[in-house]
Amino acid sequence: MSHYSIEKYYPASKAEAESESAVDGRDETPLRIFQFARFDSGEKRLIITCPGGAPTEFEGLLPLDEGAPEPGSMAGWNSAAEWNSAGEWNSAGQRSLTWHCPTTAHNAAMLRAALPWLRPSKLGLQTSFGFGDRLGLATPGHIAALEDTGLAQSEIAPIFAQQSVRENARTGRTPQSVLDDAMWGVFEKGWRFPWGADADHLKTTQDIDVFLAAGYTFFTFDPGAYVDSAADSDSVEALRRKVAELPWKRLQSSPEEMHREFLEFDETTLLRAAAKYGRAVAQVADLYRHLEKSCGAPFGGELPFDVEISVDETDTPTSIQEHFWIARQLHRLDVHWVSLAPRFVGRFEKGVDYIGSLEEFAEDVQKHADLARVLGPYKISLHSGSDKFSIYPLAQAATDGMIHVKTAGTSYLEALRVLAQVEPGLFRQILDFSRQRYETDRATYHVSGELARTPESAALADGDLPGLLEDFDTRQVLHVAYGSALDEYGDELKRILKLRQEDYDQTLKRHFDRHLAPFR
Repeated sequence: MSHYSIEKYYPASKAEAESESAVDGRDETPLRIFQFARFDSGEKRLIITCPGGAPTEFEGLLPLDEGAPEPGSMAGWNSAAEWNSAGEWNSAGQRSLTWHCPTTAHNAAMLRAALPWLRPSKLGLQTSFGFGDRLGLATPGHIAALEDTGLAQSEIAPIFAQQSVRENARTGRTPQSVLDDAMWGVFEKGWRFPWGADADHLKTTQDIDVFLAAGYTFFTFDPGAYVDSAADSDSVEALRRKVAELPWKRLQSSPEEMHREFLEFDETTLLRAAAKYGRAVAQVADLYRHLEKSCGAPFGGELPFDVEISVDETDTPTSIQEHFWIARQLHRLDVHWVSLAPRFVGRFEKGVDYIGSLEEFAEDVQKHADLARVLGPYKISLHSGSDKFSIYPLAQAATDGMIHVKTAGTSYLEALRVLAQVEPGLFRQILDFSRQRYETDRATYHVSGELARTPESAALADGDLPGLLEDFDTRQVLHVAYGSALDEYGDELKRILKLRQEDYDQTLKRHFDRHLAPFR
């Protein structure tokens, strides 16, 4: 079944091309029509119709009748009332030419320059949801879920481009390619509302520079390597030594000043918070100063970006007193952020529901949310947030919508669900290969899935394969081996998904309907 999507842009002048008021619904003869075309072959092309000469700022241009499928092979082609098959504007009779070009990084940049709504933007304190996409094909399905749940306009702000440095290394993608893939999905679906791009789990200034150059608008600082979880059980004497050795110059303070600032804390609680998170706070401040300087913002002023602080990938939960200590120190250092991801009680494992007491989580998230309202306000962020269906209502109620949810690998698992249905042979190969890789690849993840409880593909009939995506252990085996599996089978997986894009879109829509519904 052929599929196409048409986007029209009617700027009356070059100046007006920078204004959202120039989008759609104008009576003037268009300068250009931009269209997105997805053909039966899975190929995606940008179609440009304009009067006069070729739009030479775009690369790889060819007339529509050269090197592209015939218009008739794409359902509904030429059905727009504004122009006819002779290439003339019906409204004015002005001769125009139609060109096609590939969806390259250069052409994505040129299209963003022409259409402001294709640029990611700062989202602020609005309820937000991060849709990680490790294949670069999921954004249309993510948008379908937002539209289906009635959250497309104002209730929840999406982040369509979200990828960490670690994920990029494992998928062979770049910050630019992740953002561009999301942008093409936005263009295809005609999404005109604000959307963000998250540079996830940044650890170094070099990481910041690459994402900043690509146009990201949300920067997640991850100082987890600097968190000293041993401080939870250290003696008071050991804590005093660790606190004395903190980088006080970078913290712009001293142990004496800290004690005067936190008179409400008893000594042990204060020392434990400082020893555990002191170096992490210094690292966040350094990263923030670098971002501030790189974008030309004044010291201590508000950045043109959203910043999130992530301390969730640590061994022990973040206490309320530690949250308070982190936030007060960051405020003192003129660091501004929109969301903070503490390490909650219980277990947030990859690809499965929350593990732990719901009552304890409800109490924990309520305390963190109350503190965020008092000290900010800022949002509470749920990392490894996919498939945590049992706690979404609790988190939404506690935060009253001041929440950010971050998902990543679950869209990859839904791709494998489609694969199990339409190409069971390739799914079997990926399953068996993932089983071989699991014990190695799980080293960097918090997972408890057992390989012994995951069946080999030969033991199952084809009809049983999709059901594996409901199995706890198999989901984790497939989830953590994604990088290795994509190295081996990624090209073929993507080829099949492009041919079955509508199936993938609908599968993602159903899956994310469940994620988004509690945040209405």
